Amino acid sequence: MHKPLSPSGIHPPFAPYSHGIEVSAGSRLVFCSGQVGIGADKAIPPDCAGQAAICFESIRAILGEAGMGLANIVRINAFVTGREHLQPYMQVRNSLFSEPYPASTLMIVSGFARPEFVVEIEAIAVGPA
Repeated sequence: MHKPLSPSGIHPPFAPYSHGIEVSAGSRLVFCSGQVGIGADKAIPPDCAGQAAICFESIRAILGEAGMGLANIVRINAFVTGREHLQPYMQVRNSLFSEPYPASTLMIVSGFARPEFVVEIEAIAVGPA
């Protein structure tokens, strides 16, 4: 279905992620919009780890609609509003994924539509056709 790509001639990943992912022909793709840390009950945790956990649970629910789960994710794009949120985000992400790790990008941004959000996560998943 997909294969991690980590060439030996480049610097290894800084964390548990793959430099690239090869997706097999005929696979089904699901693109998840960016999810923020707001629960179905409209509660927003004050911390990045709490918000990131909600983001990934929302992504898990979206993928569930397509018969997939977090293990099907091949690409993560994450955005946080400050350096202090890097480690809490990565701790949540790292607790949810194992090899082969998805390709991943983490960026610091100036903010989101609502100031209480400190993290947003989008994902791409691959499943059998």
